[in-house]
Amino acid sequence: MTLDLVIQQLVNGLIVGSFYALIALGYSMVFGVIKLLNFAHGDIYMSGAFVGLIVFSFVGIWVGNGWLGVVCALLVSMLAVGLLGVVIERFAYRPMRNAPRLSILITALGASMVLNGTALALTGGRHFAFNTDLGFAGLDVSAVHITYTQIVLVAASILLMAGMQAFVSRTMYGKAMRAVSIDMGASRLMGIDVDRVIALTFFMGSALAAGGGVMAGAYYGSVHFFMGFIMGLKAFTAAVIGGIGSVPGAMLGGLLLGLLEAYGSSLPFVGSEWRDVFVFGALILFLVFKPTGLLGRSVVERV
Repeated sequence: MTLDLVIQQLVNGLIVGSFYALIALGYSMVFGVIKLLNFAHGDIYMSGAFVGLIVFSFVGIWVGNGWLGVVCALLVSMLAVGLLGVVIERFAYRPMRNAPRLSILITALGASMVLNGTALALTGGRHFAFNTDLGFAGLDVSAVHITYTQIVLVAASILLMAGMQAFVSRTMYGKAMRAVSIDMGASRLMGIDVDRVIALTFFMGSALAAGGGVMAGAYYGSVHFFMGFIMGLKAFTAAVIGGIGSVPGAMLGGLLLGLLEAYGSSLPFVGSEWRDVFVFGALILFLVFKPTGLLGRSVVERV
């Protein structure tokens, strides 16, 4: 493996890993607060990409197809899809909050199918171009060309993740989230509005997934109704590797998974078709040997 290939795969891994990390944050936040695996989260990511494309198409008429249009699409999509996450929590998950775990899991799968089926019906299963004018200008490191678009997307992802970590660790609502995750009943007795805290958790997790969807659409240049399926599975894998329920773990797991996928597919006699093998092989290994993940911790359930 040459130095140029190492640098190129580092860039590729960080780009993809940042998308995984943004989605994995939603998995970890929701699981950390209410112990729910929200398997509709990949379709939230897909919904964010489509909302971003619609907004980008409209605002592009006035501001063009450059960075300003992408930023407008990003902000509107995060707000709209964040509210969609709140609606899903209110009508799909809240009535099932005290139901058996299997019932909640089936509800999450049902919510995923509703979102995916709606997107299929509205789009006819077609791929839609996300045409931007971001260009290919950038920096040359050795023989590797790194575009400014790649640098900005990774920096924006890191900024969003850092902002989320600061919110959870330093604000009153963040403290309320951590309190609810430890003991929901005691949090109610202490005067915390548990329903509001959970709704806020869904809003923020969904908004981050939507941000990842818009950035992925702008980077790859297309969106389609099935784009959330494999990304959702890989983001779940990233959350498990980092330690599901841990916000820093989700960030670390996403970036490590992106790098594993990039470098694994560049090994001799191994092609890009093997990248999913490395990803889900890592998931199996962690579930067998370290199910708490890198930054997770064992939890004793109260009975």
